Amino acid sequence: MKVLFTHAYFMNDDPKEQKVNKPYPPLGLLYLSAWLDQHGYDNEVYDSTFSNRQHQRDYIQQFQPDVIAIYTNLMTKLAVIELVRELRAQPQLAGCTIVLGGPDVTYNIENYLATGADVLIIGEGEQSMLEVVQAAERGLAPHFGHIPGLAYRDDQGHIIRTVKRGHLRQIDDLPFPNRHKIDLDQYLRLWKKHHGRSSISLSTQRGCPYTCRWCSTAVYGQSYRRRSPALVVEEMIQLRQRYDFDQIWFVDDVFTVSHKWLAQFRDEIQRRRVDLPFECITRADRLTEEVVEMLAEAGCFRVWIGAESGSQRIIDAMDRRVKAERVQDMIIAARQRGIETGTFIMLGYPGETEADIATTLAHLCRANPDWFTITVAYPIRGTSLFHDIEDRLTKDPDWFSSTDRDLDFARTYPRPYYDFAVRWVVNGVHLHKQSLKGQAFRPTALKLRLKIAAARLGMWWFRITAPKEPAHGIPSKLPPA
Repeated sequence: MKVLFTHAYFMNDDPKEQKVNKPYPPLGLLYLSAWLDQHGYDNEVYDSTFSNRQHQRDYIQQFQPDVIAIYTNLMTKLAVIELVRELRAQPQLAGCTIVLGGPDVTYNIENYLATGADVLIIGEGEQSMLEVVQAAERGLAPHFGHIPGLAYRDDQGHIIRTVKRGHLRQIDDLPFPNRHKIDLDQYLRLWKKHHGRSSISLSTQRGCPYTCRWCSTAVYGQSYRRRSPALVVEEMIQLRQRYDFDQIWFVDDVFTVSHKWLAQFRDEIQRRRVDLPFECITRADRLTEEVVEMLAEAGCFRVWIGAESGSQRIIDAMDRRVKAERVQDMIIAARQRGIETGTFIMLGYPGETEADIATTLAHLCRANPDWFTITVAYPIRGTSLFHDIEDRLTKDPDWFSSTDRDLDFARTYPRPYYDFAVRWVVNGVHLHKQSLKGQAFRPTALKLRLKIAAARLGMWWFRITAPKEPAHGIPSKLPPA
């Protein structure tokens, strides 16, 4: 039984990532690979990140897998569709079972099966993937009805979705990811070349217990499961012994969700004398000054604290369940403790007004994080946000040639307005930072003022030239602004 894991992210096709140069390997596939190894099924991993489409096709044809499992998400969807169709057209791969998994398959079952895939794994993948391989080995394909957590077509072409797969409760049972099956050093060299420091990703938990309306929980669900602190620290130590790298990126949604776990993690780090800087993501409502101190003692050099907006009205509409002032206070507290801070901002959420955007700019200026990222809101199928705006879609292109990023809905202002709004906020924050340094009238600051003026002009233009339509309020029980 020859099993191959792969994905379809090609860094050479991603101009933005080529500027950033901070790629991470496909950690989910490496967990699946390790799980199959642990249960006696040899497998290979083809990491496409630094490769190209033709080399991937050639490798697959040469390898001749009995089962090929492909990870798909919003970023890689179109390349995955192309790959599946090409594989299905190859006569020498006619007997190969093509398995797709990842966050994008759950709410697009019929379309993904129409690409030529044999079976979709819905949700968490380790147990379902193992059972699919076992069934394929016994010649049961395409009869997978006994396996929970799948979708497939039967002999008559009918789509079958099996019973939901329960979560793996004891995630300490998971083996460490099979990082040795890819060229991880290639990632580290690229990081080192462009940033002077290299980073490795590591996961300590699965699931998120929170209910943000724009966030997808298609894989791990609205759950919270955590690996033991001792096991996490042991993985860090083994990574240090095997690889030459400088820092850890914890990929967890809310690293400080459990203060008890964090205290134990800090104690284990100190007991085993692990000196390994890390960065993580968390929520302001799961931070206190004491928790910030624990992060620092454990080795945290940067913490990303989600905000999404500076307007409490919009934060509440998102069901973020946090106060904007709390976010500001915790960013300030972390910076005072010597921890770098980052935050995330989303513009264009349903019902957001220009006054809300101005409040967000003021929020960023007060908090003054070291880093921030801004995106324009887009609805992902299966999320509460998508449900809220589904009857207001203004752009819903062909599924097979687009992604959910291409969807659009009737917003407060036309879509181009928000591109200028992003420029306003970004340049406004940078100008504020210049002012804090006493450089408000330096040439750089003057250029920022011109960019702000241009952005405001663009916002004004798209606001006054927009077709007059009925206003769409925030889809919640909140009163209008």
